Amino acid sequence: MSLIKQKFRLENPENFKNQAMVWASQFETAACLNSNHFKDQYHQFDLLISAGVQRELTAQAGGALDQLDAFIVNCPLYIPGFLGYDLKNEIETLESRNWDGLGFPDLYFFIPQYQLIFTGDEVEISADQPVTIYQSILALEPLQNCTDFKGKLQQRLNRESYINAVSKLKEHIQRGDIYEVNFCQEFYAEDAELNPLAAYFELNQCSPTPFSNFFKLRNRYIISATPERFICKRQDKLSSQPIKGTARRSANPEEDEKIKEELRASEKERAENVMIVDLVRNDLTKCALPGTVKVDELCGIYSFEQVHQMISTVSCQLAEGTTLSHILRSSFPMGSMTGAPKIRAMQLIESFEQTRRGVYSGSVGYIAPNGDFDFNVIIRTMLYDADQKYLSFQVGSAITHQAIPENEYDECLLKAKAILQVLKSEIN
Repeated sequence: MSLIKQKFRLENPENFKNQAMVWASQFETAACLNSNHFKDQYHQFDLLISAGVQRELTAQAGGALDQLDAFIVNCPLYIPGFLGYDLKNEIETLESRNWDGLGFPDLYFFIPQYQLIFTGDEVEISADQPVTIYQSILALEPLQNCTDFKGKLQQRLNRESYINAVSKLKEHIQRGDIYEVNFCQEFYAEDAELNPLAAYFELNQCSPTPFSNFFKLRNRYIISATPERFICKRQDKLSSQPIKGTARRSANPEEDEKIKEELRASEKERAENVMIVDLVRNDLTKCALPGTVKVDELCGIYSFEQVHQMISTVSCQLAEGTTLSHILRSSFPMGSMTGAPKIRAMQLIESFEQTRRGVYSGSVGYIAPNGDFDFNVIIRTMLYDADQKYLSFQVGSAITHQAIPENEYDECLLKAKAILQVLKSEIN
């Protein structure tokens, strides 16, 4: 298939983005990576839409990362894909025995038939006939928010069971097994029905974030409003931006500013963040030029529609010849979703959590033609299997010796707020 790249000026960019996502969702496989106009030194576009498959890589843990190295060679397009949390079993001597209601592969990437890159009021279309694609998209009606969720939302752990589990994890901390662990719980609905793309639009409207994405892999969907970057490569520089520290927003500007400053001053939240920064620094040393790992920002406070977040930035210069698989083996799964020490934390996660994480706390991202890449952390995300009619989302928090189990449970509900709003559901 011979691809031609052609740019088009858009009269109404936001409307065309909506139409383009409707168009892409008609394919069996599509990925839409949306920055929601958040600008930093790393973002390369406003929205990347990839649709249809020229070639694809589907792999389970055990040789998957080496296959990825071979798959991404000499591709003129951005290659979108995702990494499942259970790739940990390939990187370390670990296993996943918990039940999985979704069945996503551990790793999936595809070279698309068509690709659209939105920047400002322009779109660049890569296709065999770009003008035809442009006209086809223009002819479509934009999709309105009509999630129409049908199903009964349940929780895998009730409040009492969650608090009991956190108390037991704190015993491991007190014994010195770990310093911190990210403990997550699943909310789910069986026999669930919803319009996945409409659910994405509604979620993105009430919680716009820099790493929002809609990913369709045949009957399975990733519907995400994640604010967190896992890892990004720009030339020979590698950067990671772990989030640890969450506080609610207030509609009252004075109260909102007070909440923000309380988060900034919180010893507990700063301690959680610093622990993970140290873990990320250690991870990056495995693929960095000696002496180049540094903390660019420690415990910065950033505000999103639903929450304030404490975010740090750690970077390094890559050692020459470092492959993507080497980088991922050094850093995945991300420290913000595991704990410290990392391996022991993951062992306890497997023991105390009730379901397999799968794509949740994994990563969605892209690999650019020049070898650069950008991957997020899959949190604040709905996962849906349309054939099995199974809907799932997970939320978690960092458990340290200072953690109050009841407060950690409330933090989980705060993080679930936007998804519950889209599903028009409540959890006690």
